Amino acid sequence: MPDSSSITVHHEDTGGEGRPVVLIHGWPLSGASWKDTIPALTGAGLRVITYDRRGFGQSEPAADGRYDYDALTADLAGLIERLDLRDVSLVGFSMGGGEVARYVGTHGEERLHSIAFAAAIPPWLLNSEDNPNGGLPRAEAEKMQAGLRADREGFLDEFLTNFFSAAGELKVTEEQRAEAVALAARADLEAAATCIVSWLEDFTEDLAKVTVPTLVIHGDSDAIVPIEVSGQRTHDQVPGSELVTVKDGPHGINTSHSDGFNAALVRFLTA
Repeated sequence: MPDSSSITVHHEDTGGEGRPVVLIHGWPLSGASWKDTIPALTGAGLRVITYDRRGFGQSEPAADGRYDYDALTADLAGLIERLDLRDVSLVGFSMGGGEVARYVGTHGEERLHSIAFAAAIPPWLLNSEDNPNGGLPRAEAEKMQAGLRADREGFLDEFLTNFFSAAGELKVTEEQRAEAVALAARADLEAAATCIVSWLEDFTEDLAKVTVPTLVIHGDSDAIVPIEVSGQRTHDQVPGSELVTVKDGPHGINTSHSDGFNAALVRFLTA
């Protein structure tokens, strides 16, 4: 396991005496993508911490080029240890769900109160002979990497349109979509490209170690990480977990359906 202090990621902390919640963003965004959720959580008396994954937002890229989930989760563990967070809830959106699962698998639940997977990639996104129910073949992931490297601006524009669309209809304003594109443009290109193949890691054994209260929230029209590939299977694999399905929800449900998303999250986190 890599040294958890190898990279100091940029984080923001609302402070206060409330129970801590760490929000882990999706690809290719940053901690700033949680701006529609933070007020609802702080309004419920929670202390909210966001951070930028290595190579994204204001965090430095990895000098050794590592963006596998053991390395990414070491950054999360390092943040939790530096802030000495205890009785903490982890909320992972999309790619961020991988850090949540791997944290439990490698660091245990001693510091945890609960976890939430929002439109998240576990248990195993890779489509292969060993995992025929996965949603993303390795060749397609590699094609995405090549497309991003060849035309970053065009790739991100199309990806983030799909990110916020359900059945071909954009579910956010053009201003909100443009804000996401601007956040994505801040990411280090190699960090963003390398992370794409990290999505294919298997989190099945990590999920098997989950015993804390668990929320799974997913849009039923997610075209990036379909609910039947990830959300439903995570719910099935974590005994006692709660599944909330967002009707007509695209991938970016924390923005497109923020009221319902925030209400479900607050209810779960304050129970």
